[in-house]
Amino acid sequence: MFSQIQTIPEVINVLKVMATGFVSFVLAFALTPVLTHFLYKYKIGIKIKNNSVDGKELTFVNKLHQHKAGTPTMGGILVWFTVLILAFASHYLFPLLASWWDFNFLARMDFLSRAQVWLPLFALVSAGILGLCDDWMSIKGYGKNKGGGIRFLTRFGWMIVIAALGAWWFFYKLGWDKAHIPAVGDFSIGWWYIPLFMFTILFAAISSNETDGLDGLNGGVLLIAFSSFSLISFFQNKMDLAAFCAALSGALMAFLWFNVHPARFFMGDTGAISLGITLGVVAMLTNSALVLFIIVFIYVIESGSVLIQLSSKKFFRRKVFLAAPIHHHFEALGWPESKVTMRAWIFTAVTALIGVIVGILGGGKIRF
Repeated sequence: MFSQIQTIPEVINVLKVMATGFVSFVLAFALTPVLTHFLYKYKIGIKIKNNSVDGKELTFVNKLHQHKAGTPTMGGILVWFTVLILAFASHYLFPLLASWWDFNFLARMDFLSRAQVWLPLFALVSAGILGLCDDWMSIKGYGKNKGGGIRFLTRFGWMIVIAALGAWWFFYKLGWDKAHIPAVGDFSIGWWYIPLFMFTILFAAISSNETDGLDGLNGGVLLIAFSSFSLISFFQNKMDLAAFCAALSGALMAFLWFNVHPARFFMGDTGAISLGITLGVVAMLTNSALVLFIIVFIYVIESGSVLIQLSSKKFFRRKVFLAAPIHHHFEALGWPESKVTMRAWIFTAVTALIGVIVGILGGGKIRF
């Protein structure tokens, strides 16, 4: 019976994606004790910031989160390291095991394809290393930033470099120059594709970093987002990319198990920046830039609240929100942290459902 099922391509593809997500979850869950032991042993904990990005003293956030000082960070390494191990294992180890055990399905779980996975995997690891350096410098107090860490402009510069490399690869190497509007069609935009690509990547990276401010908040948002793009990739017949997104979702689920309130460790920049950049790359690979903004509309709200707050303070010398990003505003109003987080998850689940529907049905022109 199972041998007959193995000959059905659609079933095999579904099993491949689901099995990859499950294996990723198990692997990440198994690696967590090792990571947390290391983080706690060497006291790799966060320092609560006293100043916002504009240099002004924080009035709410530092008081609300002072009890979190010393909680280990850099937990995001669990996600991208797990996916990196699984990607190479699926390509080199699984086929070998399949030949030994006469179990062909293992060989079919290989998702490390050049066309679909190389670029997002490169973005994930390279941005993860950048975030890791920033986290380490923040903990040790190194760098020119007050309190340590890589300066924002330097970090932003490196993110631009990663985004530019991706844009160059898509435009010049792959010949991509089309922007897709769901239910309308594809439009050739020429070299304007490069700034579109870079804007999408930078938006996802910066917004992910800004949203990573409460226990489990950004981890849950990213879990929903990558699960959504796994579905979109599947319906576009990009099975390796679907499996890659499933691997990220599985690792994020394991991370979230330990990151929900009260968090055992935090994601840190090594997770927030790398996963944000990767999410943007996946959106461009599926030609779903506009869909991305629907799925993670909460990122638009979070980043928008920061821009509004900074602009209002600069030009009108007054605050619009009690604190920014907006999740801190709700905290300042008296909402428990867990309530803010869970309502953000619910909101993201709704916008992601809308985004997936638009992304799948709007893959071409809708005809009535």
